[in-house]
Amino acid sequence: MKALLRGILTGLLIWPLLLAAETAAPPEKGISDDVQTLKQEVLELNRDLFLLEEELLFPSNTQISIFVSMNVGEFFKLDSVKLKIDGKEVADYLYTQRELEALARGGVQRIYIGNLRTGDHELVAFFVGKGPHDRDYKRGTTMTINKGLGPKYVELRIVDQTSNFQPEFEVREW
Repeated sequence: MKALLRGILTGLLIWPLLLAAETAAPPEKGISDDVQTLKQEVLELNRDLFLLEEELLFPSNTQISIFVSMNVGEFFKLDSVKLKIDGKEVADYLYTQRELEALARGGVQRIYIGNLRTGDHELVAFFVGKGPHDRDYKRGTTMTINKGLGPKYVELRIVDQTSNFQPEFEVREW
């Protein structure tokens, strides 16, 4: 359904642009300029279609987005994160070395975007990786989130605790 909608919208929106570019181009204007202009218009149209698709699939009044971030990452090397909302697994992500480096430099990853009805929901996150002394480490955290009207943003943050040389896992609502 999503692919069909995107195809129809793309066809309906690009066809007039192609006709206009074909008939409106002066003869002295190079084909290269026409191609560059058309390419830029298609890129802008693709961006607009992506935003429209996201708004249709995830309306702001039911939308929830969950992000993962790290602070330092010296006492814990992340391998994967698994998310459950109300007992249903919604995300299971395995990280590459480049993604871990980006998170360590302050990057934030959107691991999940979806829809939730208004009310309380149980969020469970499992973090798997290597802890202090290169030991396997699996840690979970549970939180009840209250979804009201409007979008909801939740951050799963991995923080190094230098006082006890252990990682700590925080959940913050925005």
